Amino acid sequence: MKKHEQTLILDLDDTLVHCNRYFVKSKHKFVSQMRVWFDKLNSNDIKQKQAEIDINKVEKYGLLSSVYVDSLVATYQYFCNKYNRKATEYEMELIRKIGREVFQIKVQPFPYMYKVLNKLKEDGHQLCLFTGGDEKNQIRKIKQLKLRTYFDDRVFIYEHKNKHSLQEVLTKLKADHSKTWMIGNSLRSDIKPAIELGINAIHIPSKIEWSYNIIDLEVSPNGTYAELKSLKQLPDYLAENSFTTQHNNQKMVL
Repeated sequence: MKKHEQTLILDLDDTLVHCNRYFVKSKHKFVSQMRVWFDKLNSNDIKQKQAEIDINKVEKYGLLSSVYVDSLVATYQYFCNKYNRKATEYEMELIRKIGREVFQIKVQPFPYMYKVLNKLKEDGHQLCLFTGGDEKNQIRKIKQLKLRTYFDDRVFIYEHKNKHSLQEVLTKLKADHSKTWMIGNSLRSDIKPAIELGINAIHIPSKIEWSYNIIDLEVSPNGTYAELKSLKQLPDYLAENSFTTQHNNQKMVL
């Protein structure tokens, strides 16, 4: 074991690989199609209703791929009812196709992802992947990007990514809380659960963020809590802070 080995639990989507950018493009395509059918609707009304329906479904059913597709169809049905327009199976299938395309895209890693993972591995850290979504879609990404090279069997996929699922991960890893870090872009599903469970947390905000992920943190950290501007900063930050700030409960922004 190397001197500064830590257990690093990394999020996947919008932490290591692009994700929300694909949904933004998909929603734009959906809105464009809706405007063809509902010429009196403005884009913001459609986006707001879809976001409302989507978040409600995610909270109930989790991060399943089908939830996003269903939210698009439900948005279409909502406006059909509102404007007394007949909903047709043909149009709903067009919408489902738009939604499903998101989960068929060849995902792109951040340009420096492999360099960072290689460095973290060389530094002796134990790397774990904790990701939200349905297993089929997340495994598709993991296989495409050959991420097992870094995470081996330490890959944890949950439809509901929250405090309960993170606790299960920590139990399986038999993690030493003082040497365990949760690293991700989501305040809701990465950072808040980590702080509540007393492990260290590093927030790396995404340039394009899903509104579901943005919350106010109302809990105080027991371990280290830092905010980095980029994943590229992670290896150097850990090398400098793994031991010196283990019990620093001040938020650090670098």
